[in-house]
Amino acid sequence: MSCLFCNLNKDQIILENDLAVAIMDKFPVNEGHMLFIPKRHFKTYFEATKEEVVALYDLLHEGKKYLDEKFNADGYNIGINIGEDAGQTIMHLHIHLIPRYKGDVEDPRGGIRHLKEQLVPYKG
Repeated sequence: MSCLFCNLNKDQIILENDLAVAIMDKFPVNEGHMLFIPKRHFKTYFEATKEEVVALYDLLHEGKKYLDEKFNADGYNIGINIGEDAGQTIMHLHIHLIPRYKGDVEDPRGGIRHLKEQLVPYKG
């Protein structure tokens, strides 16, 4: 099976460094939702080298600056799903940077939990 993140088109890449790329999420939680992806294929954050972690860190900071200028977000959530039981659906590490906006949920306390409840209600 081929990996979606190993086969990105150059036109999908918004930001890039030697070890990682950033793209816009195809199924955004909020406007400006970006993904940060190592170029090397591996499944989880815990398999990343220190160099890859630093490259992702650097690109996340570039991505925040890009989103600040383009979307004027009021806040951000950063997330990584590790394993199917945590919601990982593409088995290639990727980090979500999700812009948040005043009023996108009634009460933003608890962060991404409230976005999740609005998108996929908990069924107990």
